[in-house]
Amino acid sequence: MKIKICAIACFMGMAVTITSCTTKNMEKDYAAYVNPFIGTGGHGHTFPGPVVPNGMIQPSPDTRIDGWDASSGYYYEDSTINGFSHTHVSGTGCADYGDILLMPTVGKQTYDPQDYSSQTLPYASEFSHKNETAEPGYYSVFLDRYKVKAELTATKRAALHRYTFPASDEAGFILDMDYSIQHQKNMDMQVDIVSDTEIKGYKLTEYWAFDQQISFYAKFSKPFTYQIVRDTLTDQNGRLQPRCKVLLSFKTQKDEQVMVKMGISAVDTEGAKKNLEAEIPSWEFEQVRSNARQAWNDYLSKIDITTQDETDRSIFYTAMYHTAISPNLFTDVDGRYWGMDLKAHQGNADKPIYTVFSLWDTFRALHPLLSIIDPQLNNDFIRSLLQKHQEGGIFPMWDLASNYTGTMIGYHAASLIADAYTKGYADFDLQEAYNACLRAAEYDTTGIKCPALVLPHLMPMAKYYKNTLGYIPCDRENESVAKALEYAYDDYCISVLAEAVGDYKNQEKYTRFAKAYELYFDPSTRFMRGLDSKGEWRSPFSPRASNHRSDDYCEGNAWQWTWFTPHDIEGLVELMGGEQAFVGKLDSLFTADSSLEGDAVSADISGLIGQYAHGNEPSHHIIHMYNYVNQPWKTQELIDRVLKEQYRNAPDGLSGNEDCGQMSAWYILNAMGFYQVCPGKPVYSIGRPLFDKVTINLPEAKTFTIITKNNSKDNKYIESAMLNGQELNIPFLEHKDIAAGGTLEITLTNQPTKWGVQQ
Repeated sequence: MKIKICAIACFMGMAVTITSCTTKNMEKDYAAYVNPFIGTGGHGHTFPGPVVPNGMIQPSPDTRIDGWDASSGYYYEDSTINGFSHTHVSGTGCADYGDILLMPTVGKQTYDPQDYSSQTLPYASEFSHKNETAEPGYYSVFLDRYKVKAELTATKRAALHRYTFPASDEAGFILDMDYSIQHQKNMDMQVDIVSDTEIKGYKLTEYWAFDQQISFYAKFSKPFTYQIVRDTLTDQNGRLQPRCKVLLSFKTQKDEQVMVKMGISAVDTEGAKKNLEAEIPSWEFEQVRSNARQAWNDYLSKIDITTQDETDRSIFYTAMYHTAISPNLFTDVDGRYWGMDLKAHQGNADKPIYTVFSLWDTFRALHPLLSIIDPQLNNDFIRSLLQKHQEGGIFPMWDLASNYTGTMIGYHAASLIADAYTKGYADFDLQEAYNACLRAAEYDTTGIKCPALVLPHLMPMAKYYKNTLGYIPCDRENESVAKALEYAYDDYCISVLAEAVGDYKNQEKYTRFAKAYELYFDPSTRFMRGLDSKGEWRSPFSPRASNHRSDDYCEGNAWQWTWFTPHDIEGLVELMGGEQAFVGKLDSLFTADSSLEGDAVSADISGLIGQYAHGNEPSHHIIHMYNYVNQPWKTQELIDRVLKEQYRNAPDGLSGNEDCGQMSAWYILNAMGFYQVCPGKPVYSIGRPLFDKVTINLPEAKTFTIITKNNSKDNKYIESAMLNGQELNIPFLEHKDIAAGGTLEITLTNQPTKWGVQQ
């Protein structure tokens, strides 16, 4: 997952600490360190357009339409821009969105021939990265074809565009309704010219989200004349595709600026209009841009780092930036939102609903990070998931625009809820949450409001086999081993909740289910393997084999999945024959041949160190397992290697998909010096802190500070540690230690030590 390293001259002077004057004091401009181009190359699948933290709208340039690396609409190696659409997902392995594309034009407007096999639209423009800028809350590019400078900024629910035109009698815009990333099926498109400066419309598409609707309301600073193009074209597969484009025309003087305000809503055009008028009442572009930057500084300032390495500083704050792009706000300013039952609901704008929950990824590090820096926001996310359970009949696995997509595996809402409970910030109805977790863990297809094609994925037979046969036969269920291991972990989380509500019968049951991983461990190969309905191991077997999404594992192989018992590492150690045998096996993971086998190897298996795959989530906890078997120096050494080698200040600076903040959240936690191996157990494993000093600005004006002495590139091993002035001799830290505020002081050295080793 690597392409050429691109040198970008416009990384906004991140080597310099910039300050901005506020009405009360001087604040550090953390946003100056962010490079939104990180992850836009390789297979990071991020986008550079302006957003505010967890905002509803994501205006951004679209450079390609099809292929895996079009998932966010933008790919750094491209040299043409199709336009600027208003919805994007960040770092995902699947594509959707790309709604309501707007493109400025000069000269005769060209929209034919529209070739469905091409990555570029007829009106696309060439551009150069030399004339492109991205920073939190702002994006700009010069469109070579039209000699137009495009600038974008955003609020939570609306976008503001500013275009600087040349002198022309044929200036204008193309508003493309039928465009979408990866040619989604347009089920309905409506557009209404409200006046010579206002347009509203509605669109319904079917793709990853089977029923994704969006409404918009746009206001233009300059009157226009218009033509609406409505017809059909034949795509490369011979199917008729509807088209709907609005061609806007006006005259411009040299360097005349024309602005566009765009509000969106998942409910209706009235909601989009209210959102727009509430958040961008005027045409003050610089004020909106400044407000967006301030919103980012408020979020980024939750963690303050001290380092002499400006590259590491930029990587860190860009990672922070990526952790707050999603989940996305889904409630309008009037409190209405689109529910999982695909109906409009009247809610409360002060207690909003969110969407885009990539839980298979984000339960591991993103939500644990938020549990430290913003537990209230994490509670809001959990309450959103509970509301979705009520409306749709079950927790979503991967919610997109209030659609059940059935993507990925597990029922990891249980992880978020158990983690919130064990950390003491569960500000929701615990009994209701527990009942919802039980519903997700049991096989029951009734009462779920989702498309028929989604239901077998959202409620797979694997749950039935788990709960009746006691295991998941690999000849009856795809990805049986991965599902079984993740179910065992989620069932552990449910057992924690069962105890919390006093349901001791289910506590015993789910504690037993949590040990089910033992059934899949083959002592002859010492790997987790598929077990068929006759109780025999899947054969032939190779731990390096991968057949993407069509084998016993999920986006991985036996090498990576054998270690997924985060809730019972002690049990896995015992299965493998004790600490010495376990360490030998774990060592071999990082020294094994990195070659993979199969005709359809998962592209997600990336960032390889031996067979450890940092570019995908199943491996993310593994390095810290050395801390559990008395070899913490190996955790420190490997964390140091990953931090230095697999995160870079470049477009291809991520070793895998960003996955809605998970890849970056791993970096943030580990760069601070710790990681939560098992969400649901409020314990952090200590690794190798990267910075001289880290101050976490906690709620209630508390701080937790990590001070690293003798810190250098060569000094990566812990010599000693002090917690609040007391000697710390174990490589673990409890959540309550952080939440209460205090100081962790770590002294490093250049040789492995016995610190943290227990006799």
